[in-house]
Amino acid sequence: MLAEGKYCVVYHPPPPEDFSLQRIVIFANGNLPDPDKARALLRDGDLILCADGGTRHALALNVKPDLVIGDMDSAQQADLQLLKETGVTIELFPRDKNETDLELALTRAIDMKPEQIVIIAALGGRLDQTLGNLALLTDPRLSALDVRLDDGVEEVLLCRDQARIHGRSGNIVSLIPWQGAVTEVRTKGLKWSLRSETLYPDRTRGISNEMTGKTASISIGSGLLFIIHCRA
Repeated sequence: MLAEGKYCVVYHPPPPEDFSLQRIVIFANGNLPDPDKARALLRDGDLILCADGGTRHALALNVKPDLVIGDMDSAQQADLQLLKETGVTIELFPRDKNETDLELALTRAIDMKPEQIVIIAALGGRLDQTLGNLALLTDPRLSALDVRLDDGVEEVLLCRDQARIHGRSGNIVSLIPWQGAVTEVRTKGLKWSLRSETLYPDRTRGISNEMTGKTASISIGSGLLFIIHCRA
């Protein structure tokens, strides 16, 4: 039972049509292997959302969230009380719900119509949570957005058409088909090029390619392709 009076429950309606927001950063409750590299992902002007226990990562990086959302079964009550006292909105949901806290935060971010969404600390920890977080990227509402799971060490995005990776020579890039074969895969800036080829989910051909410079690009004809960029 949550202590009465400690949480502010507020519904945020979708923003007006002329609202413009460049980027939303969501802190999830997964692992954060290198806090300094995660901190380097942040930019001035980012709108910060925390999915329940993701609050701990934001506070560890001295980042004040604009909104904390979830059932609050993972976040520390002392942290939530401190945030409430400093004017942070806490949007409380019942523990018995159909969505994970990250899905709730992602839905709220979509309502705000940003140009880009970066989800920090969505990888590692429980395998079921990690797979679920990856699957969230297949939401059709995200098809027109640049959405990435990123912890500063590994970056994951879903390619529906084309995508670009920024890194450096020697970075590992793996291409993993999702839900079926991916056709007409073309790559530039990778050591082993693909030229209008098909990748299959029961084959590992796309694993462990390497960047040859600071950028790499991938395009596909059909299907869903996970791109995993390992900066280490």
